[in-house]
Amino acid sequence: MVDSTRTPWWRTTTAILLATVAAMGALFLLEEHWRHAFGILPYLLLLACPLMHLFHKHGRHRGHAHPAPDAGSDPADKPGGRR
Repeated sequence: MVDSTRTPWWRTTTAILLATVAAMGALFLLEEHWRHAFGILPYLLLLACPLMHLFHKHGRHRGHAHPAPDAGSDPADKPGGRR
């Protein structure tokens, strides 16, 4: 029987090689432009605030109807409930 599971793209030799070359290139670029990279950090922090507000609400499932909580429920009515 042939195993039909495929290796994820990021675990292939080509992807690992490309990631290594990209990391080395980024380090060499950062080494030459160290002051420019750190000079932009405050602006990146300011940009992160609106981006977090934009993408943070993605997990809340806005727009879906949620059942209303039972207003007449009493914890004493449930088994093990206290008064």
